[in-house]
Order: sequence, then C-alpha cells, then structure tokens
Amino acid sequence: MNTTGAESKTGKTQFATFGGGCFWCVEAVFERFDGVRDVVSGYAAGKTQNPTYKQICEGTTGHAEVVQIEFDPAKITYEHLLEIFWETHDPTTLNRQGADEGTQYRSIIICHDKGQQEVATKSKLAAAKNFRGSIVTEIVPVTKFWSAEENHQDYFRRNPNAPYCALVISPKLQKLEKKSKR
Repeated sequence: MNTTGAESKTGKTQFATFGGGCFWCVEAVFERFDGVRDVVSGYAAGKTQNPTYKQICEGTTGHAEVVQIEFDPAKITYEHLLEIFWETHDPTTLNRQGADEGTQYRSIIICHDKGQQEVATKSKLAAAKNFRGSIVTEIVPVTKFWSAEENHQDYFRRNPNAPYCALVISPKLQKLEKKSKR
C-alpha cells in the first residue's frame, strides 16, 4: 500500500498515518476499533527509497516506524483516531517510547491533506493540556509510505506470547481497555 491521498479509491474510506514508537504497538492499538478497516505497519517521512527494517533500525534513513490506517469516517472520525493516538503514547519524549530509542520511534502525524493537517494541529494544541512536558510530535505532509516486511504485519496478533508483546503491548492494550470502559 503506497497511498498518498486521504480518500481511498472507493471514496468510502480514508487514510491516517501515525507513528508513536514501535509500529507493532501502534498497529495493535488501532486495529481494535470499530470503523478501522486495515492497519499496515511501515515506514515514512524519510529519504531512502524502499527501506528495510534493518536500515530503519540503523537510524540512517530518516524514516519513522508508522502505521497507515484505513478507516470508515462514518464509523470512526479522524478526530477520534487522533484522540486514541495521544492517549496511547507519550508525545513528549523526543525519539523515544519507553525502552525503544531512536529517530525511527519518534512521534509523528503524517497528514494526507490540508484538512487533516488543520485537524491534527488543533488536536495537538488540545492534547497539550494533558501532558506535563511539551509535545514534540511532528505534523508533516504525506510523501511516500513504504509497507514493512510481511513478518512485521499483524505482529501482536501472530505473536501474543513473544516477550515484547507480553511485556509492552499487552499492558498497553489492557490500560486502553480500562479507559474505554469508563
């Protein structure tokens, strides 16, 4: 999926692209919401063409680990996706989420059009009141999205007992589930 437009070819769905640390975590979070049709892990906002996971981890490509979310705006809005984004990572830590450190783990919103950019900017200002530190999240226009290798897709679903999944992703999902029940 190398989508650059906000609206899909069918016109019924749209795309949102977010990076908030390891894409395994971000993917596991967003695929749980009604109205989200697909979540693809990948790379964006860098300079290397067709990057690999190994290159990303070396920190030389400029890419962030991101997810591209295909969603039905009649069921879940872009604004709601942004609320989930702010709630499920720490946007005040530069190039880091928990133990994951490097520019590939930066907090980033990649906007597919000017409307998304306006909404994201307003959302960032509104979210700032919920954090002690300053939000360092980048808000940038879409360039090219590169799908990650197949073994990175649906990682949590396929590997729920892997140490990273059990120690990092599961607690994040449990915390999110508790908040949504309130």
